[in-house]
Amino acid sequence: MVTQAFTERKLEDLKSLFDSLAAQSQSNGKYVSPSVFKAYIGVEGPLGDRMFDLVTQKRKDQKLTFEDLVIAKGTYEKGTNADIEEFIYQLLDVFDDGVVGRSDLEAVLTTVLRNISSHESHQSEPSSDREVLDIFLNAANLTTDDTKCAESCMSFEEFRSWCARLPSVRKFLGTLLSPRDSGSEVPILVYPENIDPAVILLRKEYAWHIGGALPQDELHEWRLLYHSTVHGLSFSTFLGNISNDKGPTLLVIKDKEGYIYGGYASQPWEKHADFYGDMKSFLFQLYPKASVYHPTGANSNLQWCAIHFSSESIPNGIGFGGRAHHFGLFISANFDQGHTFTCTTFGSPSLSKTHQIYPEVIECWGVAIKRAQDNQDRLQGTVLERFKEDRHLLNMVGLANSSE
Repeated sequence: MVTQAFTERKLEDLKSLFDSLAAQSQSNGKYVSPSVFKAYIGVEGPLGDRMFDLVTQKRKDQKLTFEDLVIAKGTYEKGTNADIEEFIYQLLDVFDDGVVGRSDLEAVLTTVLRNISSHESHQSEPSSDREVLDIFLNAANLTTDDTKCAESCMSFEEFRSWCARLPSVRKFLGTLLSPRDSGSEVPILVYPENIDPAVILLRKEYAWHIGGALPQDELHEWRLLYHSTVHGLSFSTFLGNISNDKGPTLLVIKDKEGYIYGGYASQPWEKHADFYGDMKSFLFQLYPKASVYHPTGANSNLQWCAIHFSSESIPNGIGFGGRAHHFGLFISANFDQGHTFTCTTFGSPSLSKTHQIYPEVIECWGVAIKRAQDNQDRLQGTVLERFKEDRHLLNMVGLANSSE
């Protein structure tokens, strides 16, 4: 049971949290009100209401007890991935009709995106709410076969696939009750003052979407290294601009069809006669739909950078996945054309409207890695706590009562 996973110290911390929230609720320490709970998790609207309803086990009494808090925290912090995904799937059904429909997803995504925007006011030009909402909705494969659903709906299996394609959404919904990380979920986008923000492809919502697939230490700052509007569509300029940056990079492309997509390169762009890289790389789509495609393990054809080769079997240019002349994503050394095919390396579809692509804008961002300071204080007491976990604990409510 998840209740047995908490140490006595953690239960005491939860009791202190409950007491604080109950005091704000003016309930004489008995329960937490909906408004105080929603302020605590930082989510309002239908999503906040649904979260309160689930955490209080749908009693409809508008009172969140200590037992409710412990059980919910247990699911979020100690539950298996399957436990968490089952809870999130229920959470998405904000209108509580037993199915997750398009209107549910719209309500949830609207709340999530507004929450992200409200915390990232320092970022670039504001985006159209409807346009951004649609790119995340478009990532969902909704069906109309279910007779219980009056609109297009999402099955649990499709929900799990949707979570894999949208790791930022999965991360947000899966951490509502968890301690928030001190770092931002959206990196600071740094670019020269002489560049008009309107020509930047990487909006803050796109950065948040990509960032969901990256560790926290890579979400601090992304610096623009190359932009074709300023530097021209030039492979040599591209390589020259990024040569001093030995960290990971993000390649973002907008083609003449209006599609926006790209790849995260975990290794520097350097001359190779064959594929290289590691399993940290991935492909992504940004417009007209948002998706992330991680390596499947089918092969190790991850990253490609060929320069000044004369052999036809080694196409000059940069790319990700697939095989030579049939990449998941490839831009030729002339930077004037390329292609994108269905790719087993990343389990990705063709990223654009057509296989042949003609870049209109190409950006490359350097991902700064912020090394977290070792926090020795976190290590203190962990050995004792492991022993405490094995001791016979009172059930949650019993312990709560005994600590009052």
